[in-house]
Amino acid sequence: MLQKSYRIIITGRVQGVGFRPYVHSVAGNYGLMGSVSNNEQGVIIYVSGEKQDIFRFYKKIISNPPVVSKIGSHHIEEINFKKYDNFKIIPSNKKNKLNVQLTPDFAICDECKKEISDPSDRRYLYPFTTCVNCGPRWSITQTFPFERENTSIHEFEMCEDCYEEYTNKLNRRYHSQTNSCKKCGVKLTLANKNGKLIKSHYKQTFKYIGGLISGGKIIAIKNSGGYLLCCDATNPVVVNRLRINKNRPNKPFAVLYPSLKLLKDDVGINETQEKALLSAERPVVIVTAKNIKDKLASKEIAPGLNQLGVMLPYTAILQLLANELTVPVVATSGNIHGSPIISDKKEAQSNLSEVADYFLHHNLKIANPQDDSVIKYTGKFNHEILLRRSRGYAPNYSVKPVKTDEKIMALGADLKSTVAFLPNDYLYISQYLGNLNNYDVYKRFTETSSKFISLFEQEPEVILSDKHPDYLSTQYANELCQHLGIKNRQIQHHKAHFAAVLGENELFNSNDPVLGVIWDGTGYGDDGQIWGGEFFKYEKNKMGRITHFDYFDWLAGDKMAREPKLSMLALANMDMYPIVEEKFSKEKQIIYQLLKEENSLKTSSVGRLFDAVASLLNICDYNTYEGEAAMLLENKLQDYKLEEYKIYCAGLIDNIIPTKSIFKKIVRDHKKGMSEQQIIGNFFYTLANYVFQIANFYKIKKIALGGGVFQNAVLIDMIREIGEEGYDLFFNKNLSPNDENISYGQLMYYLNCRNDN
Repeated sequence: MLQKSYRIIITGRVQGVGFRPYVHSVAGNYGLMGSVSNNEQGVIIYVSGEKQDIFRFYKKIISNPPVVSKIGSHHIEEINFKKYDNFKIIPSNKKNKLNVQLTPDFAICDECKKEISDPSDRRYLYPFTTCVNCGPRWSITQTFPFERENTSIHEFEMCEDCYEEYTNKLNRRYHSQTNSCKKCGVKLTLANKNGKLIKSHYKQTFKYIGGLISGGKIIAIKNSGGYLLCCDATNPVVVNRLRINKNRPNKPFAVLYPSLKLLKDDVGINETQEKALLSAERPVVIVTAKNIKDKLASKEIAPGLNQLGVMLPYTAILQLLANELTVPVVATSGNIHGSPIISDKKEAQSNLSEVADYFLHHNLKIANPQDDSVIKYTGKFNHEILLRRSRGYAPNYSVKPVKTDEKIMALGADLKSTVAFLPNDYLYISQYLGNLNNYDVYKRFTETSSKFISLFEQEPEVILSDKHPDYLSTQYANELCQHLGIKNRQIQHHKAHFAAVLGENELFNSNDPVLGVIWDGTGYGDDGQIWGGEFFKYEKNKMGRITHFDYFDWLAGDKMAREPKLSMLALANMDMYPIVEEKFSKEKQIIYQLLKEENSLKTSSVGRLFDAVASLLNICDYNTYEGEAAMLLENKLQDYKLEEYKIYCAGLIDNIIPTKSIFKKIVRDHKKGMSEQQIIGNFFYTLANYVFQIANFYKIKKIALGGGVFQNAVLIDMIREIGEEGYDLFFNKNLSPNDENISYGQLMYYLNCRNDN
């Protein structure tokens, strides 16, 4: 039969996922000749053979690609016939600028897990065992395409055995760019807090560390994305010591379980949670801790909460540690509270020597440090909420191309900062970076922005930032624009939140209007006030604010977000002065002065309303971490029945939601001695009902909900339960509802709402 030649181009997450060796293998099965290589767009295949075999081959690789790949688009076209002697993988030869998805890190696969536990295998106990299906990708990426020479593992030259695997098309490590073994690969060193090396044969290292953990020691372990601080999660004394050393008084720690079996024995999880825990992303999953065994030091791990963040080993290092453990361990970011995760040996030894007793270092450079990602599911609807988007997810957003002629960089907000960049057909969103008020976080933020520009060899033509003039991200945007000679477009914070939900759910072309319900802690409003309880309407590329929670005083600047009792004070009335005097007994003169002064700065923040309720109920007067008061309120209401609650307020006053009236009625119930669970339930129910009151008033059936308040699982369940019939509800899906999505929202707003006034 007549031989033909075709060119096939496949885009999406197709580099660093074993796509080329897979194509090579399938081509051999069909007796086809040609080549496959990575290019700036993805994977390009040239193939010659009989037409029917080529199309069978094409259908096979598209319909059944490698497990961790994600195909965005694919195209086949006939070209002039070319005769090939064989089918081969051609090393990438970068000719143009990068226009391909980057590849996130993948959790250790079952095959690699077996090898490191098998004494007869040559990778037995080797802590950097990977293959085409698993291992670090983004964390070691220096440039692209994803070839070994473009990663930090390039410093380790493969030995003969590894190279034989790499070139053997029948081997699982055929063209695995991260291939190494204990003969040629990454080396571990164990040191005490003073930096003195501890001699230990690699076969005994993890057994030794397991013994240290059992003995109540804190170990800083350099993992794939940075250092983790680990200690025995069943030992309350050492967990408290870690809290003190790390300067993290109340924020929950994540717990690493050695095995799924032990996790299931200790904690009740459902099928959805189990699937997430075993996924290639392997995030921390927040579970309700109702059934936790007493042996776990849960009060010390998650003070005041009946929730627990759990995870399973996702690297060979953690798996080898797990093999030596019989108890779960705390595994929290290696940093001082508020600083970014540390990945450098010298920095770790210097900054964490007062935190950890021992250090497990390795000599593989981490190019892109990353925290663990965190997700949770609501109790009634199993609705997924991504709380932190980092390892396993970043830096890609979607395999779907975003079309624009401009190269755009969005710099997000200050809290939970991220950077979004659109230099080509794809949108890239960095891993979670943190609070820019911390110098080290700000430094990493600027470095990440610069790395994106360098990696894609493209300078942005437009910079997007928040409207808040004091945000460091806004100030950096101004500096960058001045340096590059380009324009800076500022996007209002809550409009960016709304645009993020619209973008994620492809609602910009909706034929019907969409109500935006955007609730969070703070954001600089168009009127110069502090917004945070907003309702917007989007229709035909126009977005406008239609109502909001009534303003109340913003007291004591940034201190208000840290001290919920100030929010209570701002909403207080005459009946509350006994409560106010008790809360502020040591600050009476200051408080009286605050109350006398006319405060021109106001807020509509629902986040601060949560704070006020938490303080009134004596649940939280000081936030030691962002959102602590709101989390503690949610924690009191894990099991609820909607019919047991009442609405504190209904309707609007002067087209505004009466914030002070809501709070006044909460105070009334508190004075009557109503249980805190009932008051919190009524409060949540009131908020949920206002969503639909506003929707009905404006006759809108599509509702998009975003902002940090919608990290609250109980509130989301209530809203979904009330709006099950008659409404279309939309939430963030692949991004967190908190400020991590602001950079994406800024970009979506800019592309779709340019005619908004």
